[in-house]
Amino acid sequence: MKFYIADNQDITRAGLFYIISAQKDAECKCVSDKGGLLEVLKENSHAIIILDYTLFDINDATELGIISERFPNAQWILFSEDLSQDFLHEIVVTCPKCGIVLKDCSLNEIKDAINYASKGKRFICQQVTEMLITPSNNESEHKEELPQLTKTEQEILKDIALGMTTKEIAKQRFSSFHTINTHRKNIFRKLGVNNLHEATKFALRAGLIDAAEYYI
Repeated sequence: MKFYIADNQDITRAGLFYIISAQKDAECKCVSDKGGLLEVLKENSHAIIILDYTLFDINDATELGIISERFPNAQWILFSEDLSQDFLHEIVVTCPKCGIVLKDCSLNEIKDAINYASKGKRFICQQVTEMLITPSNNESEHKEELPQLTKTEQEILKDIALGMTTKEIAKQRFSSFHTINTHRKNIFRKLGVNNLHEATKFALRAGLIDAAEYYI
């Protein structure tokens, strides 16, 4: 069984390698971007992909659904943080071979997700299950309004939307990579978005950046 870790955090990769090593006849490798992931799936259509959606370069749930349809024999495990309720509902409906487990879940749940995927089944952790059965709070009605972002978070969101990397923002603000990455996670959580593409659209709609400025 071939596992591919689509996650750019070294500590997460190391932990997953350790867990997967306990699987019988398991082979584990890493991919660093969407192009590499697609090449892997072309060569190994029955692979198990462990994907951190919030840190990987996949635009939205629709694109992930298209990829999963293109490679119907692949099994997926979303292993992320702060996934929005709307996104989770869409993934559960459109990606039947996609399990979901959050990074702050227990070790047992993470192992269960891997074991289920090895058997061609999907596992959804308790936290996500509770989110899925909880009525929506009409998040979409508030998308145009900025939530309670601090001044620093608004500045960092603008930099993110203008295409700056976490490393570049840290250098510009004389901060550590870890500090900016923490701000980024908090911003995504407050906005109810999952990735750069969604955060940029939010910043445009909220008027943090001008469309002309964005397309320069």
